[in-house]
Amino acid sequence: MANTVPHHQVSTTNEIPGCRVVRSLGIVRGITVRSRSVIGNLGAALQTLVGGNIPLYTELCEKAREEAFELMLRHAATMGANAVVAMRYDANDVAEGVTEVLAYGTAVQVEPAA
Repeated sequence: MANTVPHHQVSTTNEIPGCRVVRSLGIVRGITVRSRSVIGNLGAALQTLVGGNIPLYTELCEKAREEAFELMLRHAATMGANAVVAMRYDANDVAEGVTEVLAYGTAVQVEPAA
């Protein structure tokens, strides 16, 4: 058993193209909680004065989503899954400047469609 589900075996729909779901194993999730350092917040605040994309926050968000996604894949693998369907992200503020990022979906076992 691999210790993670392959990225290509994750879908936001209820199916994996070319496969059929043979067993549903339940909900899986990956959670990470992130904050930006005081210096990072200062840099981002200065970038907001110029407008447009704020790379410091974009990078922080991307890293948080990636970490939550990988944690979800590992959780699915521990349940015996080889795929995840109905995958979603969610984010919530936990405290001032602290955000929880959640990746979740349904762990399934799939096999090639006949």
